[in-house]
Amino acid sequence: MQTAFIQGMAIGGSLIMAVGAQNAFVLKQGLKQAHSLPIAALCSLIDAIMITAGVAGLGHLILAFPLIKDIASFGGAIFLFIYGYGALKSSFSEQKMEDEQDLAADSLKKAVITTLAISFLNPHLYLDTVVLLGSISVQFEGTAKQWFGAGAVLASFVWFFSLSIGARYLSPVFKKPKAWCYLDRFICLTMWSIAFALVYPYLEQLLS
Repeated sequence: MQTAFIQGMAIGGSLIMAVGAQNAFVLKQGLKQAHSLPIAALCSLIDAIMITAGVAGLGHLILAFPLIKDIASFGGAIFLFIYGYGALKSSFSEQKMEDEQDLAADSLKKAVITTLAISFLNPHLYLDTVVLLGSISVQFEGTAKQWFGAGAVLASFVWFFSLSIGARYLSPVFKKPKAWCYLDRFICLTMWSIAFALVYPYLEQLLS
C-alpha cells in the first residue's frame, strides 16, 4: 500500500506540475491575492474527482467515445485563444498590483467560471488524469489501487495550494508594472501554445 501511495504521488505530481493553463491561472490569482485559495481548492477538487473516476475505470468509456475528446479540444482551443488574447491586450496597459487587486475584488464568480472552463475544456484532463492514471492503476488490486489514487489526489492538493500560497511571496516583484506585462505575455504564449497543440492533430489530418 505504501508503494502504491508513493507511486500515485510521484506520477500524479509529475503530470500536474507541467506548465499549463490551470497552473498559469492559479499562479496569477495567487499573485493578485484574488480568491486564490478557493481557486486552488476548486482545481484540486476537480483533479480529485477525475483521478477517482479514472481509477474506477472511466478511462475506458472516454476511449470508447472519442467525440468527448474532439469537443473538448475545439472548445478548449477557442476558449484558450480568447483568454490568451485578453492577457496579451492586458500586457500593454500599465497595471500595478493595486489595480489588479481592485479589479479582482468582486470577481469570484468569474474566477470560478474561468477555472471550470480551463479545466473541463482541456482534453489533457481526461487523457492524463483519467485515462493515463486509470491505466496505470490497473497494476494494483484492492486497497492498493485506492492508495494509488489517494497519492495522486494528495499530490494535486499539495501542488495547487503550494503554487497559490507561494505566489504571494512574489508579490513585491509584481508591484512593478513591467512584471505584470511579462507575466501576461507569458500567460498568452502558454494559452496559445496549448490551443495550437489541441488543434494541430486535426490540421495535420486535414492537410495530409
